[in-house]
Amino acid sequence: MVITENKRKLLVIVDDTPECRKSLRFACRRASRTQGIVLMLRVIYPADFQHWLAVEERMRQEAKDDAKDLLSRLCNEIKDQWGIESESLIIEGKTDKVIMDLIDKNLDIKILVLGSASGSDGPGPLVSQLVGRSSGIRIPVTVVPGDLTDGQIDELS
Repeated sequence: MVITENKRKLLVIVDDTPECRKSLRFACRRASRTQGIVLMLRVIYPADFQHWLAVEERMRQEAKDDAKDLLSRLCNEIKDQWGIESESLIIEGKTDKVIMDLIDKNLDIKILVLGSASGSDGPGPLVSQLVGRSSGIRIPVTVVPGDLTDGQIDELS
């Protein structure tokens, strides 16, 4: 019987922020150096049009379709540019809760990689929520500053 170890996964949150690309680059570099897998998570916020269920369902489906398109493109880019495996998930819910639940349920996730905003408003709500917690995250969190250049990210990863 051959026992194979599961590959470690680096979880990256894919959203519409500029720092997302920075955290994705960092995760891809680390995964390529450690034979890991990049797991991209796109969280869809629940629509709240209870009075118009048809509108709510259409908005939900459009968000899922957009997320599938984005994640498919990113998976192809990762394979072409880095030659590594990637996986993607689309989950509806509140971002910080979805992330915590996913980390708790998937023991292959070894690192959470977050991008930090580079503006004067602070690191961003997700970084503030997850890094600011006193406990509860069972894995290391790497915060990639949004103002790093690709060269600096490559040097650090």
